[in-house]
Amino acid sequence: MTTLVLDNGAYNAKIGYSHENVSVIPNCQFRSKTARLKTFTANQIDEIKDPSGLFYILPFQKVDFLDTNIIITEPYFNFTSIQESMNEILFEEYQFQAVLRVNAGALSAHRYFRDNPSELCCIIVDSGYSFTHIVPYCRSKKKKEAIIRINVGGKLLTNHLKEIISYRQLHVMDETHVINQVKEDVCYVSQDFYRDMDIAKLKGEENTVMIDYVLPDFSTIKKGFCKPREEMVLSGKYKSGEQILRLANERFAVPEILFNPSDIGIQEMGIPEAIVYSIQNLPEGFRDRVYSEVRCLTPTDYDVSVVLPENPITYAWEGGKLISENDDFEDMVVTREDYEENGHSVCEEKFDI
Repeated sequence: MTTLVLDNGAYNAKIGYSHENVSVIPNCQFRSKTARLKTFTANQIDEIKDPSGLFYILPFQKVDFLDTNIIITEPYFNFTSIQESMNEILFEEYQFQAVLRVNAGALSAHRYFRDNPSELCCIIVDSGYSFTHIVPYCRSKKKKEAIIRINVGGKLLTNHLKEIISYRQLHVMDETHVINQVKEDVCYVSQDFYRDMDIAKLKGEENTVMIDYVLPDFSTIKKGFCKPREEMVLSGKYKSGEQILRLANERFAVPEILFNPSDIGIQEMGIPEAIVYSIQNLPEGFRDRVYSEVRCLTPTDYDVSVVLPENPITYAWEGGKLISENDDFEDMVVTREDYEENGHSVCEEKFDI
């Protein structure tokens, strides 16, 4: 029996059978300005000639999963009513044979502990489209009392970049898809914010932060791109008909919101503060135990390592694939037979959400 793994993100869905490669597709349906009567689903966005000003609605897909299990992610501390609706849809509507509902962070932790068997603890920083979660794990078990959620994610960064560009250059408030691509192509996290800010104030070739981004016209240019440095016109205007965005401090000031949300008036902790706060909220003695054991092995107070997966987008999906290959996978899922006999209660008992 095959197993379908679905990391159901708010912006992208990472989906694929456990024996196949993962596909990353937009988690929505589209309607464009020029084809209002036609609906595009997921990666069919590539068929749209003009993806500016897309209209989004949630997707529903009619398929046959009678001989399929599913591993599907959901948010931490999800509402009971939503969990029950998911059970009904997966078992009654789609007729899956067995279901495992799990948090994306749990899949990432499973993958991490599989790759690093000597590690006892880790903290997962799951920064998604709508918010960021800080989740500590000890011996593969998440510590619910120490989970922190920050209401800052990729959507907020995209919206803030839209506002900055609309105020400084041209109106792009309706171009979410285009500006999201701009963000992914040009933005970066500064290692020295004030140094980069000083560089961004310089003129001409000395300003190594500044970059020109060519916007798509959906005729000759389907996707925007960064102009090569040697082709940039540092003074004056371009003679070509290309529509150009000139970006300097926007490139690193926008991602800075992840670390300092208060910069734009959001009264939330940044990621570093949230990590420390999460550790402080672990059970009494946890910090002292970590300190004493690590201190014995290293000359410093803590041995801190930050691991960035080679592909963070699909890391949780890969963890789900590994779980589907576990010998005890059948003990982790709820079968349709169990659900029909016991209802939602069996899911509440088995799934650690």
